[in-house]
Amino acid sequence: MKLCMIGTGYVGLVSGVCFADLGNDVICVDNNVDKINLLKKGKIPIYEPGLSELVIKNFKNKKLNFSTDLKKSIKDSDIIFICVGTPTKKGGRSADLSQIYKVSKEISSSINKFKIIITKSTVPVTTGDEIEKILSKKNSKKKFSVVSNPEFLREGEAIRDFVYPDRVVIGTNDKRAGRILKNLYSPLISKGASYLQTSRRAAELIKYASNAFLATKITFINEIANLCEKTNINIEDISIGMGLDKRIGSRFLRAGPAYGGSCFPKDTKAIITTADKFKTNLSVIKSVIKSNENRSKILLDRIKRILNRKIKNKIITFLGVTFKPNTDDMRDSPSLKMIPWLLKKGAIIKYFDPTGYKTEFMNFKNVINKTSIKDAIHGADLVIIHTEWNDFKSINFKSLVKGKKFTIFDMRNIYSSSKIKDQGFKYFSVGK
Repeated sequence: MKLCMIGTGYVGLVSGVCFADLGNDVICVDNNVDKINLLKKGKIPIYEPGLSELVIKNFKNKKLNFSTDLKKSIKDSDIIFICVGTPTKKGGRSADLSQIYKVSKEISSSINKFKIIITKSTVPVTTGDEIEKILSKKNSKKKFSVVSNPEFLREGEAIRDFVYPDRVVIGTNDKRAGRILKNLYSPLISKGASYLQTSRRAAELIKYASNAFLATKITFINEIANLCEKTNINIEDISIGMGLDKRIGSRFLRAGPAYGGSCFPKDTKAIITTADKFKTNLSVIKSVIKSNENRSKILLDRIKRILNRKIKNKIITFLGVTFKPNTDDMRDSPSLKMIPWLLKKGAIIKYFDPTGYKTEFMNFKNVINKTSIKDAIHGADLVIIHTEWNDFKSINFKSLVKGKKFTIFDMRNIYSSSKIKDQGFKYFSVGK
């Protein structure tokens, strides 16, 4: 099939490359000329394991191409995926849909035959209705079908999630579009993916409801971890005991910092905005947002206690600053709240992240990027394991450190308390 992916961000690029790898003819379109030129050279603007190899392979095979010519790309394609950003509006909580509607108007002027227009971006309920209205102003409804097809890709695991998805959700009541899209996804369905066709609005809400529920699980276990610390209980025992119940499941039941990233913070806010619009109170999700916003304060208070409230001139090292491993994404990472707060208290911050230097800290004094774990922890008073990269899971701290011993605050519960203490270090973890 001939596919056009509008937007070469995380969703558009990964989806486009994987569709090409399944044998489709895919063109990825973006208005960023520099990004498109880099992609043609096989250089990837995001960190995602395995993506670069697939881009190079399918570009060479001419199944994948990149362009800045939106009109031509639309005219040459049968299925158009809208994959532009839907960030939170500045100063508000609702999703900013300006890019969605701008692209919809451009699509409207380029429909030359029957097109399936798919929102792959995460959009609030009724967005598909609005897109349909925009397209109808210049085109007969017989010439297009607007479909919701939400993505469920995890950063760092995106290629595997695309190739072996739990489910494929198609939101349409159009039998023709449904038949074509089931055929498009047939290679994944044959591997065991569940195929669910719903109304368009239902598909839009499935994405938001899924992310809100996962955010709730993270927040729930973090609150239980707070109780465990007060009652001398190991949170990991609780997580295992709960997770063995198949109705609950073990995933997303790991205590640690606040949730972050490109999805959970904005999507939880957007769904309550939608609910308010329809005069429905999503009180549970509102509580989740409030609790998550307070999570960094709780961990910072723990750091104060660990350092006996003496933060000024202390050298504090962060191992990992991204919101999760296997990505370079800094959006809403807890480190973006913690590091500035510690700086205001007079701390000196060093950090090492496998994805390198972060421009988010470039305007802060006393924030130093290090290119190795050894350099990062050298001379530190406190080492914080912030992100659970594999690089940090088997560090022999004793062999790396000569002289002053530092304290370790393991926010991800990677290590055994007894093993670290046997090496001569003070050790603190979460929920224990």
